[in-house]
Amino acid sequence: MRIIPDSELIINSDGSVFHLHIKPKQLSDKIIMMGDPDRVSLTASFFDSIECDIQSREFHTITGTYKGKRITALSHGIGPDNIDIVITELDALANVDFKTREVKKDFKQLTMVRVGTSGGLQPHCPIGSYVVAAKSIGFDGVLNYYANRDKVTLGDFEDTFKKHVGWNPQHCAPYVVKADEELVERIGHDMIKGVTISAIGFYGPQGRYVRMPLANPDLNSKIESFRFGEDSITNYEMESAPLAGMSRLMGHKAMTVCTIIANRLAGESNSNYKGSIEDLIKKVLERI
Repeated sequence: MRIIPDSELIINSDGSVFHLHIKPKQLSDKIIMMGDPDRVSLTASFFDSIECDIQSREFHTITGTYKGKRITALSHGIGPDNIDIVITELDALANVDFKTREVKKDFKQLTMVRVGTSGGLQPHCPIGSYVVAAKSIGFDGVLNYYANRDKVTLGDFEDTFKKHVGWNPQHCAPYVVKADEELVERIGHDMIKGVTISAIGFYGPQGRYVRMPLANPDLNSKIESFRFGEDSITNYEMESAPLAGMSRLMGHKAMTVCTIIANRLAGESNSNYKGSIEDLIKKVLERI
């Protein structure tokens, strides 16, 4: 058995994992994830009881019960790099013995649902709608650093997409991955199912021009017109692809569902979206 070195998995002196600062016994196998630490408090406000409430940097974790289900609500912060940290540490909490630093013989599968906000790219994804990332396209490159990436990605989709948009070779190679199919149906059976792009940033990487001109100013129009069979790209965010991809490689169930707060085609946005995100959190709590 491999002994995982201290430098590969840092465990704090109190027995908690390095960034999240939570201990194995504080993690449920049902996890609702979100970017904003304040949304963790909002989610936990619906819990019947609370076991622990831990804050470390942008990572806020509350584990409790909701209608008899033990659930962990956790914030991952913004961006795909944070997803790499969070998924790796969650998997370690579930599947590594922190005393021996060996992988446990019995695998524990986690179920993770990310609840987020997003900008819609198609007319059938209006502001206020809920879009499930049944497939995700990662512009971030995170999955490309792990072995067996091609075993969980959709190569034909990737090749067709790169050809259609004239992919800039200076960018990270995009990857396409499915969310867990059973979880998508359970959580999002009455929601829009689409293809979500995970960008590596919020402004230029999503085609926003504030003061610095874009290297590829026509990329979004090509993205909007792309079709692969019946699939079209529905929305932009920053985390669904690494979440789905890393989870598939590790054997976990994961998906992302977003409330649409902006329509990129119409140039409209809704900054007062608290009600829609609260309703979406309630739906996920019921269905996870």
